[in-house]
Order: sequence, then structure tokens, then C-alpha cells
Amino acid sequence: MQIKLLKEIIIEIAGKQAGDILNVLSGKKDVNEFLIAKKLKLTINQVRNILYKLANFGLVSFTRKKDKRKGWYTYFWTLDAEKALELMNKKLEKEILGLRQTLKSRETKRFYICKTCKTDISEETALLHNFTCQECGEVYELADNKKIINDLKNNISRLERQKENVLSELKKIKEAERKRIERAEKKLAKKKRKSKKKAKKVKAKRKVRKNKEKKITKKHRGKVKRK
Repeated sequence: MQIKLLKEIIIEIAGKQAGDILNVLSGKKDVNEFLIAKKLKLTINQVRNILYKLANFGLVSFTRKKDKRKGWYTYFWTLDAEKALELMNKKLEKEILGLRQTLKSRETKRFYICKTCKTDISEETALLHNFTCQECGEVYELADNKKIINDLKNNISRLERQKENVLSELKKIKEAERKRIERAEKKLAKKKRKSKKKAKKVKAKRKVRKNKEKKITKKHRGKVKRK
């Protein structure tokens, strides 16, 4: 599901070939750009142009490494799935808002249609043009808003379902990241505990050694006094 959603937004931003790049990057980190070019049979410049477009939206990130012998940089790319889904969510919200505004207009106003040109206009515009099409001269007829309203409602429902899927995928990603951070924190805390125990042991050994040294010194001084 996630790949399908990501592919839609990525293709919209950077074209069809960007969808193929997604297949290579998905589930991987720091992918060599030359490997991407080889797999997709594209030039390195074509791959970079697509990735730069995606990078402008924060959908991919990169690290680079300099070839000491040749002197040029090689880029290693990672997909930011969370960022892509967030962008997709914003896009869907905008589309849903636009459709709801259109739906409200259709439900509260009358529209007219030119059956020859297959165009419809608001009642205000029709009145302004004396209910005559400016393209072909035909008289406008009252449009049947019922079908348009049903289509708008269906489209809104479809986009809302898609938005729910996006939010569900985002939740999964954030939950996985939360667990990863939690594991890393536990590992770090365990490491710190071990380090503290080790430090305590070292401190205890030093204390024992110092006590032994003190006893030896005291005993030696006693021997010197008796002499």
C-alpha cells in the first residue's frame, strides 16, 4: 500500500521515471546513484535530475563521498517515506477542500449548460451573456446538478479513503521510528549502566590497592622506628 501511495506523489513531482527510482530506493538506505542508473538503464545525469527534483521537496536525502583517485563525488540516496506521505496528505486535503467547495456551490446554486460545447457555467455568468453560449451561439439549458453532485460526493469519499490510508501508513512509520528510538535509548542506558558498574569496580580495586599500600607503608615505618 505504502509504495503505491508514494509512487503517485513522486510521479506527480518528478515524472514516470521517478516511480522506477522509488522501486530501487524503497526499504534501503544510502543507495549508490551509479547503481540506480545501471538498474534503470539511465544516464547518471538523468538520475540526478530526478533525484534533485525529489530532494527539493525533501522526499530524498543524500550523503556524498569523494573519490580520492578521480577527485569527483559520488552521491548515496535515501528515500524519506514519511515526508512523501505527509506531502501526499496535504495534497489530498487540498483536493478534498476544493471538491467540498464545488459541492456546496452545486447544492446551493443553479448552473446552465451548452450541450454543443459541453460546457457549463453559473447562473450569474449565463445571465450576463443573455443565456447564449459565446462559442457557438446556442442557448444555454438548465444543468442537471444531481449527477454532478453525486460524482462530487463519490470523488470526495474516494479521496477521504485514500487520505485514511495515507494517515494509516504514516502512523505505522512513526510507530516504527518510536520503537527504534526506544530500543536505541534502552541500549544506550544499558551501556551506561555497564560503564558505571565497570567504573565502580575499578574504583573499588583502586581503593583496595591504596589500603594495601597504606598498610605496607605503615608496617614499613613501624619496622624503621623499632630499629
